[in-house]
Amino acid sequence: MPQLDTSTWFITVLSTTITLFVLMQLKISLHLFPQTPSIKSVKLMKTNNPWESKWTKIYSPLSLPQQ
Repeated sequence: MPQLDTSTWFITVLSTTITLFVLMQLKISLHLFPQTPSIKSVKLMKTNNPWESKWTKIYSPLSLPQQ
């Protein structure tokens, strides 16, 4: 039964790691990041809901007459 030759594993793992590192660096360097983030103003807009113009009475179950 032949033995497994592991003499080339170190160079294979090392070269794979370096290649992946270089590829990730290239991918990250090509990504466009915003230079100065701008502050967006948040304005609360008032919406006109049809139920706001009508008077409604909401009964709590605890405030109903006991039977």
